Amino acid sequence: RHAFFTRRGGVSEGPFASLNCGYGSGDDPGRVGENRARAMELLAVRGGATALLTVRQTHSTDVSVVDKPWTPANAPRADGLATRLEGVALGVLSADCAPVLLADPSSRVAGAAHAGWRGAGAGILEATVAAMVALGAETSSMVAAIGPCIGRESYQVGDEFRAGFVAREPASADLFRPSGDEGRYLFDLSAYAARRLAGLGIEAVEVVDHDTFADAERFFSYRRSRARGEEDYGRGLSAIALDPA
Repeated sequence: RHAFFTRRGGVSEGPFASLNCGYGSGDDPGRVGENRARAMELLAVRGGATALLTVRQTHSTDVSVVDKPWTPANAPRADGLATRLEGVALGVLSADCAPVLLADPSSRVAGAAHAGWRGAGAGILEATVAAMVALGAETSSMVAAIGPCIGRESYQVGDEFRAGFVAREPASADLFRPSGDEGRYLFDLSAYAARRLAGLGIEAVEVVDHDTFADAERFFSYRRSRARGEEDYGRGLSAIALDPA
């Protein structure tokens, strides 16, 4: 089972209102814990907030294989997770980056990845899938879902960004479109992530088409907060858990 949560339904206030699930924000840790507990209740995972496992995300290609729970204080630095363990939920925190949830139902292996352009380009999706395969999953049996992230119409980048990206991956040129401003382009992050997954042989890839930047009522957004001059922002949660066998 899995879910892409909105920012609604929590207890946080101000820029974190209301379902902020990120301890890395400046929000009150007690409120973050309550929000995470509420999310697990909605996902029907027992154990409250302690059942939700997230990592300290650094836009890396590091993957943590979960064989036992950890506390938030002991969370490893990584941007991907993989497990065969029941009774826990793998969580990704995001505020414009693409959260990606994966599963091989036949092998009962789950995975999750935090895929901004930097991590996706470096290979976090490939690393997460490789960790799942090492646990017994098969790419031909995997399904993947890409959650809400910054949409193409909101993701404006400079010519230097585009040129560097296309130099590394020429086939990605069609993911950029002129924005109308000189030297600026619009980049399709979710399509890029979907393409990387398809390149691994995962045929069942779904994209949740919601723009985190444009929809302030339902989603947190790093870029929107920066544009507004806000000092901090909340982190949205995406999570996946194995049903008991």
